[in-house]
Amino acid sequence: MTRSAVAAATRVVVKVGSSSLTTAAGGIDPERVRALVDTLAAVHGRGTEIVLVSSGAIAAGLAPLQLRRRPRDLARQQAAASVGQGILVHRYTEEFARHGLVTGQVLLTLDDVTRRGHYRNAQRTFVTLLGMGVVPVVNENDTVATTEIRFGDNDRLAALVAHLVHAELLVLLSDVDGLYDGPPSSPGSRMIADVHGEPDLDGVTLGSAGSAGVGTGGMQTKLEAARIATGAGIPVVLTAAGQVADALAGRTVGTLFHPTGRRRPTRLLWLAHATEGKGTIRLDAGAVRAVTERRASLLPAGITAVTGSFAAGDPVDLLDPDGRAVARGLVNYDAAELPALLGRSTRELARELGASYEREVVHRDDLTLLDR
Repeated sequence: MTRSAVAAATRVVVKVGSSSLTTAAGGIDPERVRALVDTLAAVHGRGTEIVLVSSGAIAAGLAPLQLRRRPRDLARQQAAASVGQGILVHRYTEEFARHGLVTGQVLLTLDDVTRRGHYRNAQRTFVTLLGMGVVPVVNENDTVATTEIRFGDNDRLAALVAHLVHAELLVLLSDVDGLYDGPPSSPGSRMIADVHGEPDLDGVTLGSAGSAGVGTGGMQTKLEAARIATGAGIPVVLTAAGQVADALAGRTVGTLFHPTGRRRPTRLLWLAHATEGKGTIRLDAGAVRAVTERRASLLPAGITAVTGSFAAGDPVDLLDPDGRAVARGLVNYDAAELPALLGRSTRELARELGASYEREVVHRDDLTLLDR
């Protein structure tokens, strides 16, 4: 992977954080938004499809709600996101319209891309928008989030969207100009131009990055996003928002993370990186081998214990006999149903309880292995 190959990407996901879009007081900075859009529109005009993952909804909602800083409680975060998302997208719509481009808002939840019946709809939406020349503007649907809006979530969201849309490049824009081997403000810290794998990160000490008043991201979340994307075969450039034009032109700015793996099924990538298990299912040694080595479905006969409260369709973690998580999957039973099924064959269960019980606890198509 070379910088010239980066410049040749024909479908690019660009993620920008709140701290790169806001003023010192915390509101959206029109000049920063305009500068970003001018660059992305120019790249689009050269034939590159652009997907923009943008934070900033909560930051945009602070001033209208007369909030001096980002609230800590979920309810007011959701209120600020509700007010600010419209303001943010309106700003993008106006700026892209100056270049004759149409934008489309895409708000995603985890269910949209992890549940079997939903993720194809999300993928189809992106394909259609891009095919019509639209610039999708993506954010997590913070307004109706049922779990706390998580630290640095949009970095990870961008990596997963890059995989979802089959992007050839992910650009992470920050308020620092790349990855340093120490805190950027410390004397002697050196920028790392290329990362080919984990050995290149040995000895790296991360300092704080981002504006604590409006953003939630940090260098750790950007590294996690880079690992997700590069592990799925997508190169990543991490640089400052002011250097986005140089980055997309293939110039040597920021840090280039080289691909380390191959593309994998989209929904399973989301299942591994965008969900948390709502319960656990402990397996015996034979079931662990079946799931991890033969990539088989999980059957009741191999289960020794169940913990947590979950419903059919929820993600659960599969544990080995020592309690280590080896896989995550979407379960086909409620937690309350499983204890009566443990250790029994599906044939026996179907004979006693009916044909509907002759099904897998977790089907192999809904199961992804975790790093052990």
